[in-house]
Parts: sequence; C-alpha cells; structure tokens
Amino acid sequence: MRHKVDGRLFGRPANQRKALLRCLVTALFENQRIETTVAKAKEAKRIAEKMITFGIKGDLHSMRQVRTVVTDRTVASKLFNEIAPRFTGRNGGYLRLVQTRNRLKDSAPMAILEFIDYESIKKPKGKAAKASADTAEGKGK
Repeated sequence: MRHKVDGRLFGRPANQRKALLRCLVTALFENQRIETTVAKAKEAKRIAEKMITFGIKGDLHSMRQVRTVVTDRTVASKLFNEIAPRFTGRNGGYLRLVQTRNRLKDSAPMAILEFIDYESIKKPKGKAAKASADTAEGKGK
C-alpha cells in the first residue's frame, strides 16, 4: 500500500517522469495553455505553481531553482519578465484545470491547464484579429 506517498508515478522510471513534467511545465509557460490528461495536468500544476511563486520572488536563488525545471532559457526569462508580474498580489491559485473530454483512442480523461487570466491575454484569431489589426494601424487617416 502507498499510504502517504506523494505524487504520481505514471508507470515510468524517475528520469523519464521528471523529463515529462519538465516538458509539460515549459510548454505551459511558453503557450499559456496546454491540453493533456487529467493526472499529468494535476502533477504539472503542482510544479508550475511553485515556479510562478519563485518568479514572483525574483531573486538569484529563485532563478536558479526555476532553471532546474524549465528547460528553455527564453521561457524562464518570460516567466520572470511577463508571467510572474501578473500575479504579484496573489498568494497562489495561478492556474486553472478544466476537464474537457475523454480521448478518442483510449478514453483517457483530458484536461486543459491554463492561467487564470488566460481569457484576458489571449490574442484574437481570424476575422477578429484582422479587424483589430486594421483599427490598430489607424485605418481612418
């Protein structure tokens, strides 16, 4: 029995499990939103929220802690310069986990992991993007 044993193992060795979670967290910071299975999303959320807390601190030790998890240097700088300042007055709860569907092939429950302010920062697509680009250019000169 696994009483009081924390964390999910995903049926993988430790190095593969750590690599999987690092890649998920890096992709989350890079794209602001990812879709994965519910179990993987819950584990990635635990790690990502700690990284955002380090980003809010912003000291050298926090930067080194983040670099042990986030695999890309540009994504780590994006965390400190863009993502963490959005949550400075908040004491946690930076991410939202929305369960969506069951995957078609194996019926695994899927979820979307996103930042709580994702709706306000996402960029419009399609006709809405073109219309906003035209108004930004100053079409009525």
